[in-house]
Amino acid sequence: MSLYDIPLRTLDGQATSLADYKGKALLLVNVASKCGLTPQYAGLERLQQRYADRGFTVLGVPCNQFMGQEPGTAEEIQTFCSTTYGVSFPLFEKLDVNGDDRHPLYTELTKAADAEGTAGDVAWNFEKFLITPDGTVAARIRPRTEPEAPELVALIEANLPA
Repeated sequence: MSLYDIPLRTLDGQATSLADYKGKALLLVNVASKCGLTPQYAGLERLQQRYADRGFTVLGVPCNQFMGQEPGTAEEIQTFCSTTYGVSFPLFEKLDVNGDDRHPLYTELTKAADAEGTAGDVAWNFEKFLITPDGTVAARIRPRTEPEAPELVALIEANLPA
């Protein structure tokens, strides 16, 4: 199954899929509002601003599976992201990224290995998946890697559409 074929919903409940972003480089990130890594929102937004006009977008996927660090409603999440971090990138509905109720998107994404060759469950909030303009997973970046880390920026730049 192509990543583009998997049904999703935006944070405000609208039906969508990654097909809406076909031809762009995507950085898909499971996010949380009450995590020690939450300040990564700022770096994610800077990446969005820096590369949006070059065929790139960050996509945020709220997840409450890690110590209940994303307990809010869709409206609370949207308000937090926009007022605290000025988030302009798209946010999707809250999803499970691991376990029996893992969303089909993450069933596909978690097949990808990280730089050490490890695939499987998402480790924590703010795990990142870089998706190429043709819809393949180019890289899996673990949570503690900052959005603007040189190695991540290099991966993004290498995968921007021509």
